[in-house]
Amino acid sequence: MKAFVATLCLSLAAVPAFAVDTTKTYTSGLLVLLFVGFCALIIVAQLIPALLALFGMTKAVSQGRNYKAVPVSSRK
Repeated sequence: MKAFVATLCLSLAAVPAFAVDTTKTYTSGLLVLLFVGFCALIIVAQLIPALLALFGMTKAVSQGRNYKAVPVSSRK
């Protein structure tokens, strides 16, 4: 009896979702997709130098390097 109930519950849980067909609701064209892809490319291109700088800072901190601040003279 337990096996029957477990099988029934699993078969009812595996019912496919009744989602909306996106071919009828998505009306944007190819240019919109290219624009969004270009925006994503810009974001990824900005993340790479940021991650490299973060990696460099954490590497310098873990090695215990002590950098002295260089005084900047102001011209008046």
